[in-house]
Amino acid sequence: MIGHAFMGAAHSHAWRTAAHVFDLPLRPVMAVLCGRSVTSATAERLGWKTVASDWQDVVTRDDIDLVDICVPGYLHEPIAVAALGAGKHVLSEKPLANTLAEASRMAAAAGPADATAMVGFNYRRVPAIVRARTLVASGRIGDVREVRASYLQDWLAGPSAPWTWRMSADQAGSGALGDIGSHIIDLAQYLTGSLVSGVSAISETFTKERPGGTVSVDDAVAFTARLSGGALATFEASRVATGRKNGLSIELYGTEGSLAFDLERLNELRVSGQRVLVTEPDDPYLDAWWPPGHVLGWDATFVHQVRDLVTGIADGTDPAPTFADGLAVQRVLDAVARSASNEAVWTATATS
Repeated sequence: MIGHAFMGAAHSHAWRTAAHVFDLPLRPVMAVLCGRSVTSATAERLGWKTVASDWQDVVTRDDIDLVDICVPGYLHEPIAVAALGAGKHVLSEKPLANTLAEASRMAAAAGPADATAMVGFNYRRVPAIVRARTLVASGRIGDVREVRASYLQDWLAGPSAPWTWRMSADQAGSGALGDIGSHIIDLAQYLTGSLVSGVSAISETFTKERPGGTVSVDDAVAFTARLSGGALATFEASRVATGRKNGLSIELYGTEGSLAFDLERLNELRVSGQRVLVTEPDDPYLDAWWPPGHVLGWDATFVHQVRDLVTGIADGTDPAPTFADGLAVQRVLDAVARSASNEAVWTATATS
């Protein structure tokens, strides 16, 4: 695994846990943790055997079969392309890349590769979200007419919050748009089975200077969209929404019913207004966990991600979301950024 901060800790927990929860066809061996400043103490705490400082050496090592990328976005493409070229399986955090060109090269590298490549949109692994996808696909809510999605956080609401790499366009690509907006774009496309075909967007950077540096990305973004299946959609992503910590919600309205999900009530799904607790053994992933009503947490989504990735590697299949799925999200991010920057009324997403 390359990177060892917030996402590195979440992924490490999942790699440690998955084989203890699920009967995996292959057992992960946490061989090496890579980072410029990683210490042996950090590796031991997170469950890794050894440490390394140079990712270019790590991705070509004979004892490494899979590379897990948990670093800032500007490094995703070079690491992923090198790892795939060396025959390694790859798990890359989202969004797939900082730019559409980078994401396109990553998807192109994954296409002919013998290895598996997955992008880490972990909210696809919430059991209630998988249940929602099944209900939409079965026609339970009829034809989807409207989608409403938001992801709201407040960790940058105060102007004194210090500058980090997530506030640099060079390192992160975008702000709230790519960091958390990519999740709700992916969920909308995953749940409906449709792609975003056009957008009209606005964005704002409310605090342009922070302790430690200049902010070159958005604090908040909002956009309307049309889906290829005909539905209308609204999206909002903010890292300055005072009072909201990790507020992801998505609602689908169809001709025969509706679905609503709120990440802060992760084990529930509202079906045409009725609360459904998604904790039964026949619900996705839950046969391996606890008795009904014993709820799961945010960390379980990463455990499920490892389960699906390892199973896909053993089966020789490409578990979704693939790099092609990540590229589909990147096209929307690119269109939103272009629309917001020139205040166009409507900007079509790129087709390549």
